[in-house]
Amino acid sequence: MGLERSKLGVAVILTAVGIAVVLGGTEIGSAGGSLERGDEHGLDENETATLWSKTPDKCISTAEYERRYGETRTGMEELGNCTDITFKAPPDTAERWTAADYESLEGGGADTSIYPRHASRTDSVIIADAHVTTFAIQPSTKTHLDANETVHYIAPEGELRGFVDYRIRLDGDSSIRNHGIEDVRLLRDGELVEATGGTHTPIFEYAFDRGGSATLTLEADISARVEREVGNETEVITDQVTVSQDLEVEVYDLRASIYYASYPNGDSGIAIYQAQPWHGYTLSDDGDAKVRGVWRYYTARETGWDELTHATRGRRETVGSDAMPVYVHAYPSELGPRAEPIRDGPEILEVWGTESSSPEPSIHETVEVDVVSAPYTRSYGLALRHGGVDRDAVVVDGIVRGVSAELIEPNGGAEREIRESELSLEIIDSNATAVTLGIELRDGETGEPIVLENPYEGPRFWLIGHDVREGYITIGDQRVRTNSEGSAAVTVSQPGIYTAEYHPGSWRSHSPAYLGDTVTETWHPLATPTGWFTLLVDVIRYAIPFVIALYAAKRLGNFLKMRDEI
Repeated sequence: MGLERSKLGVAVILTAVGIAVVLGGTEIGSAGGSLERGDEHGLDENETATLWSKTPDKCISTAEYERRYGETRTGMEELGNCTDITFKAPPDTAERWTAADYESLEGGGADTSIYPRHASRTDSVIIADAHVTTFAIQPSTKTHLDANETVHYIAPEGELRGFVDYRIRLDGDSSIRNHGIEDVRLLRDGELVEATGGTHTPIFEYAFDRGGSATLTLEADISARVEREVGNETEVITDQVTVSQDLEVEVYDLRASIYYASYPNGDSGIAIYQAQPWHGYTLSDDGDAKVRGVWRYYTARETGWDELTHATRGRRETVGSDAMPVYVHAYPSELGPRAEPIRDGPEILEVWGTESSSPEPSIHETVEVDVVSAPYTRSYGLALRHGGVDRDAVVVDGIVRGVSAELIEPNGGAEREIRESELSLEIIDSNATAVTLGIELRDGETGEPIVLENPYEGPRFWLIGHDVREGYITIGDQRVRTNSEGSAAVTVSQPGIYTAEYHPGSWRSHSPAYLGDTVTETWHPLATPTGWFTLLVDVIRYAIPFVIALYAAKRLGNFLKMRDEI
């Protein structure tokens, strides 16, 4: 576990669970009382210390901690009291904690309904405070995209845990004949996914065959029957309610389009596009060549479950919850996309994306992480170059734990050939004041001209079967394109060294594609016979007045000398 950032500026390296994390902060304690150390959850102390990013940071001393909790804390717990802990990859600790904590959730019995503060409750004739509430859905990641949009991405296959409870209204003359939860259902966009029998704590294992936005609905049917003595007769009252809750999610079915290219020196080019946020790329079989995306992660409890209300006929009491679901959160980090290893890793050639505002306002006020504070590029594609790409080992990992992209090669194949280009530059005409430079651009392998100019204006006038090639040549402050012969000409009037450079179009849209090339040429008027002749004429022309003046001065001097002798 590598330390990358700390509010205290403490440079510490710790190792736990084999994950590199940015140490930021937690506090052991919450609105509901003391957070468990995780021993009964299958987590060790160091893992548990990473879970509580939404808890206010309070840097208490070691002595105060031991006095308050009666135990010694680990180094990670000590840092966790003062900092927020973030991860390089989505951790599994949130899911493990949530599954274990869920086991402590129980219904309240016939006369007591237990519910979190955000539960939507229903009252009926004899059933009251009835609700069904989602406890957690895992694996999933709550992703802070910008200031106004946080998307809950869920894995295509996972588990949804819910909680159902209610109470029965009884008066002094009534008694319960029977009651219970008859059926609990999970629906996606109104279509049944799975149903289970009556339970306060239903668990649904789902597998969705398509991605995209979805409304998941948790429904429960609750029934009750009571009898009441009315005079000498027994009256039976039957009641049934259906309670539900909607959960808006995005099913994270990650797919990536992939293109390859081969450079003349043996390097591989690779371009990957995906519509949804992505975590990183692995490009080699040994896993050494990687690209990390912009996203980093922290874990935090769902604060709506901090407290539970116990409602009976005569009172409502709110107590700290013993069951706290924890989620993974993703945010754009200041680190941005980068290749690993830094020196010898893949070269990032180009990044495509959309500019988004900083999601800083959407992050909980007590969470302090290295979120970007200015607009950032939410990338949907990268172009890379690397000498060690293993096409069979390429993996695109998602921001939801355990989800990797299905790689799709587009119709027509994804292979591109990259060739050398040959650029030449020579003086084809000159005079004393200007020179015309001729440019030729050819395929380095076949010698065929490379045509950059589109002689027709607008795509509807392009020749059938003619591929318009992007790219251009710069020389001085001019930008030119070659004609059908692969040639172009420019005229310059200032003496100097002129560099022509070919800027090819992207290999992702050309086959064959080309590497750029550079060539130079020097021009000065004195470098030509015409220039020397012009210089001589100018020298003579400008020298004549001085010669005349010198001659006149000499004659005047002789005249004055003669006067002095007389």
